[in-house]
Amino acid sequence: MSTFRLLTAITSLIVLAGPALAADLPPASTVSAEIDRLIDAEIIASGGKPAPRTSDNDFLRRVTLDLADRLPSPADTTLFELNPDSRKRSLLITELLGSPDFSAAQSRYWRDVIFSRATDTRSRLMVSSFQSWMTEQFEQRRGWDEIVESLLTAKGDVRENGATALLFAQGGEAAELAAETSRIFLGIQIQCANCHDHPTDQWKRIQFHQLAAFFPRVRVRPVRDSTPRTFEVVSLDRSPRSNRRPSSSSRFIGAIFQKYDRNRDGKLVAAEVTNSRLAQNFKRMLERGDTNKDGGLSLAEFKKLPPPGNGNRRTDTEHFMPNLDEPNNRGNAIRPVFFATGGRASEGLEDAKRRQLLANHVTSKSNPWFARAYVNRTWSVLLGQGFSMPIDDMGPEREVTHPEVFDRLSRDFSESNYNTRRLFEVIIGTDAYQRQIRHRDATESTPPFAAAEPSRLRADQIYNSLVGILGGTTLSGGRRTLRGGQSQSMMSRRRSSGRTLFLTLFGFDPSTPQEDITGNVPQALFLMNSPMIHAMVRSRGNTRLARILQKHSGNDAAVAEVYLLVLSREPSASELAICRDYLAKVGDRGEAFEDLMWSLINSSEFLSRR
Repeated sequence: MSTFRLLTAITSLIVLAGPALAADLPPASTVSAEIDRLIDAEIIASGGKPAPRTSDNDFLRRVTLDLADRLPSPADTTLFELNPDSRKRSLLITELLGSPDFSAAQSRYWRDVIFSRATDTRSRLMVSSFQSWMTEQFEQRRGWDEIVESLLTAKGDVRENGATALLFAQGGEAAELAAETSRIFLGIQIQCANCHDHPTDQWKRIQFHQLAAFFPRVRVRPVRDSTPRTFEVVSLDRSPRSNRRPSSSSRFIGAIFQKYDRNRDGKLVAAEVTNSRLAQNFKRMLERGDTNKDGGLSLAEFKKLPPPGNGNRRTDTEHFMPNLDEPNNRGNAIRPVFFATGGRASEGLEDAKRRQLLANHVTSKSNPWFARAYVNRTWSVLLGQGFSMPIDDMGPEREVTHPEVFDRLSRDFSESNYNTRRLFEVIIGTDAYQRQIRHRDATESTPPFAAAEPSRLRADQIYNSLVGILGGTTLSGGRRTLRGGQSQSMMSRRRSSGRTLFLTLFGFDPSTPQEDITGNVPQALFLMNSPMIHAMVRSRGNTRLARILQKHSGNDAAVAEVYLLVLSREPSASELAICRDYLAKVGDRGEAFEDLMWSLINSSEFLSRR
């Protein structure tokens, strides 16, 4: 066996390492072929015709962006196109899936998913620790079930344990954690049942609060005297020996009572609390606490009053479903039950065991939503549209396209012990992924996936591509170089990394359907007017463009390399003719090439997967 073939075989084994695969699991290529047969049969039966495979250049660009968050180099593009090996696409998939770039790309994707809807803005301080942790999970080939289990059960300093990201992003709030757990890991937006039964799905209000009841003992608190400032995720478990308030709390309540019991008769009445903080709610307090109906509250009655509020107070260690008819009534304590499987937690279970039990139910193979959510999301990322849209709002009553395909992929993902790399390998190995782009009429009756769908690049993919095109390892940050098109709020920020500010400008929630993702004026102004972009596309000095012009004295060769660099393809005959005319019109070779490179960077083709 040649050295090349030996290395390829070893790489293939490494890619599939990690989660143990079932002994009778077929090769990924077999599943890919099965998926294509099912999709093509539906398309042909509807009178449609699948689009042909895309060119090698377009495939290389597409798969490199999808798996590595970057563009291929001009040399890689040329070599791949000239490579006569019929297996070169499958070998490239294996190579990219086995590279550290794949793990880093996945960590950036999941950073956007988790932090795009964070309710606690302080959680941004742990983005770096989350990315490092998530990269490590993919590098270690951990199954998706193991990763999710860690995210749901994490504790500790948020700067040291990146697994605390989801809990910190939602501030440890039970209702928010229930909503995001269901949305991200099950593809179900059960938060619609927070205040009423779900309007379009079978989920009931009680089921949402039973899910939230897995989280009321989670707390996010600052770490005292920490430098730099940090927070920690902890458990607040009430002692099982007593449900009484601590003696210090009892003394505090007694002090409040003595403060307002102005005539010292041992009873609080409305006249004594006038113009105080108690006045607004005193009538409700009497209704709930005046057990002997004497028009006042004794100290004993005052101490027995439940905490005010219409939700879960942070002193509670159980979750309460608010009584909607009585806004000041926190409602009834709810015992944890997982709505998708019916799994229950015993009464009074401590936080660590409660969240571990939830993680077990969420990732269980008896819970089909777990595999379906990841498969639907991954298919949507790679093909521009999921089997069910939006990808995080599937639900049992939602319509699914190509249901046999969806079920087959979900079953394979589950049987592979949630091996993420295998799922990517199966999907990217299909003709459905490798088809040419053909714009689809919304009124067309042909099922989706007869052709590839164009989609907008994520912020990291644009940033990494610009770095590769312009040269260097990073784009400068700060107010001076990232000024073009920025809002005043961004301008007033302290200096930060170029990537951080770039993500603020170009970032979006990856769960958003592609048709709802559009560019905006600040983004366009940045690419057109940024001093950084203009400085790095100069035709003089030590820029990438200057080196291309020095290397090629002929304009056609220089134009071809600029196209390869920015768009990963050579210009068409008509594009080359336009470039020739423009060079002749401008006269100044350097200026004309600066305009060419600038225009390609600002093109929709550069900002999109094709």
